[in-house]
Amino acid sequence: MTRIAIIGAGPSGMAQLRAFQSAKAKGQQVPEIVCFEKQNDWGGLWNYTWRTGVDQYGNSVHGSMYRYLWSNGPKEALEFADYTFDEHFKKPIASYPPRAVLWDYIKGRVEKAGVKDQVRFNSSVNQVDFDDGTQLFTVQVCDHINDQTYTEQFDYVVVASGHFSTPKTPEYEGFDIFNGRILHAHDFRDAVQFKDKTILIVGSSYSAEDVGSQCYKYGAKQIYSCYRSQPMGYKWPKNWTEKHQLVRVDENSAYFADGTSARVDAIILCTGYLHHFPYMAENLCLKTHNCLYPQNLYQGVVWEQNPKLFYLGMQDQWYTFNMFDAQAWYVRDIIMGKIVLPDAETMQAHSNSWHLREQKLKNSEQMVRFQGEYIRQLIDATDYPSFNIDAVNEVFMQWKKHKKDNIMAFRDKTYRSVMTGKMSKPHHTPWLYALDDSLEAYLQTGNQEQKAM
Repeated sequence: MTRIAIIGAGPSGMAQLRAFQSAKAKGQQVPEIVCFEKQNDWGGLWNYTWRTGVDQYGNSVHGSMYRYLWSNGPKEALEFADYTFDEHFKKPIASYPPRAVLWDYIKGRVEKAGVKDQVRFNSSVNQVDFDDGTQLFTVQVCDHINDQTYTEQFDYVVVASGHFSTPKTPEYEGFDIFNGRILHAHDFRDAVQFKDKTILIVGSSYSAEDVGSQCYKYGAKQIYSCYRSQPMGYKWPKNWTEKHQLVRVDENSAYFADGTSARVDAIILCTGYLHHFPYMAENLCLKTHNCLYPQNLYQGVVWEQNPKLFYLGMQDQWYTFNMFDAQAWYVRDIIMGKIVLPDAETMQAHSNSWHLREQKLKNSEQMVRFQGEYIRQLIDATDYPSFNIDAVNEVFMQWKKHKKDNIMAFRDKTYRSVMTGKMSKPHHTPWLYALDDSLEAYLQTGNQEQKAM
């Protein structure tokens, strides 16, 4: 029987498991699937851990998730087409759930599908090679529970380990003498530790925006954030100041390109992540920066130098869960012979055309529509349930506007589900005052937490 290795049981790997289960449920013969997950449960980044640095087995900690994280985009833009939030929670919920709620949701679909027995947890992939003679991949795995390393062979490999786990860490003059704490967002776990502190956020993208907002919410005294090219430009609270370009630091202060300085207690580097696959043989390894259409991946997923290898979720992301679904269904149909790939030259030409189109995009609206079009053409090629891409694009546009209007209150807005047509319900407590991010607190009814403030 054809064998498939899936590396990672986060949202992308879970989507791939669900894609094959969907085909099996329709009476189709599916390959043998083995999914390797280094953590003790599925969910990828949504599976929170308090650990930083290395885990209990000496592996680099995968998770970049922190306590009190809430979705920074509307759930209506990431909803599964085949498993809605209403179906999972049996009632309408608000548009911006915290981490625990989203983790429960993505687990719910694959638990319903009954595919957990295909996942080997606490299992790290150490090496992947391909033999041109046998046309098989050899996957070396460390079973941490039994402290054993073994190898198995597979016909196909799907890399679904994500690209938000290896921090991109810049070096600034004076970091070696700074008396406070310096950490990357990857190791940020709890905003409460920065209560009454003055912090510097280095960066100007989503991590900078959200980590700073969390620190404000949980009582940071003063927040500075700095940017290289463009400021985030939101209407920040009075104790949040944007600065242009960090130049250097000394024992206690940060110095900026405008000639000003500020005393800070801690520096948090929100400077992005690397696409890093140390377990892949050199001729199989994707090397790219964070972009909407990485080169060398036909249809964003097929490794053009070896079309038995696939990468899921490697794009810069506006869409998330439903994009991973579109990719997983497409990969499934290639493996099952329903989609026939063109020759290498045609694949490369197709990828280059999309990559060149990306270079011409000028603003966020064009980027959203570009990614929406990419997802649409994947869905059109498979039996994944079609949904209104244009309507999701409009949700993104509303989201961008609401953030510009009030960066500290955009999570209180509600949206209509593209999948069900139903409007979400406002959360019982405004985000800024909802200090308990647990599933139980989120799903409770009434205004208990708000009344307690």
